[in-house]
Amino acid sequence: MSYKAALRVWRGDRGKGRLADYTVEVNEGEVVLDVLHRLQATQVGDLAIRWNCKAGKCGSCSMEINGRPRLACMTRMSTFAEDEVLTVTPLRTFPVIRDLVTDVSFNYAKAREIPSFTPDPSIGLGEFRMQQVDVQRSQEFRKCIECYLCQNTCHVIRDHEENERPFAGPRFLMRIAELEMHPADTADRREIAQDDFGLGYCNITKCCTEVCPEGIKITDNALIPLKERVVGRKYDPLVWLGSKISRRPRGTDTPAVPGKEN
Repeated sequence: MSYKAALRVWRGDRGKGRLADYTVEVNEGEVVLDVLHRLQATQVGDLAIRWNCKAGKCGSCSMEINGRPRLACMTRMSTFAEDEVLTVTPLRTFPVIRDLVTDVSFNYAKAREIPSFTPDPSIGLGEFRMQQVDVQRSQEFRKCIECYLCQNTCHVIRDHEENERPFAGPRFLMRIAELEMHPADTADRREIAQDDFGLGYCNITKCCTEVCPEGIKITDNALIPLKERVVGRKYDPLVWLGSKISRRPRGTDTPAVPGKEN
């Protein structure tokens, strides 16, 4: 059974754009990406859309549908009423290249700044053993398909352009948490998480978790535990005292004795 759907699609480039109205045929079982492809094939041949797998695993077709960040290939038309006007716009947080395609290079720049996995060199290949709970934790984080919906919906970046440089965003703070919690990794990333990647900007509203198509509990399982680790490192009185002692200049432990080296 088919029907005619009313679509409002954003058309334009980095400089300017507008919402254009179209009427497109919709067939039973179709997703938004199917309808956009039909629109592209029958009415607007130059409509720019980024997509790849059409299976919810590449993260390419990220866009905003009726104001909510979604994957077009995983959003069924049956989600919406037949007489509802469907508004399709590009991700708001990132600069528009053309139509529904945005420039997400900001994310790749942030990814390159994260220190890589640092295993203990004394452990030989195949010698390391992990508890199952640690395996499951890492596997959850590695389900990320880098659709950047969490980056797009995070209001710290979305509503404040000035935070783009100091704040890495939930996807990459989750990556830092994944490495920090990995039992085989020896690097300490707690300080850089706070100072270089802006963990303190996150106020755990859970909007990133709500839009994740993989169902990763970004806030509860990554950001909050990472914040707890950073707080423990920075504000634990024993850690603070230890850091002060280790920084004391050599020779200040005992008073100087005339005519004798300390």
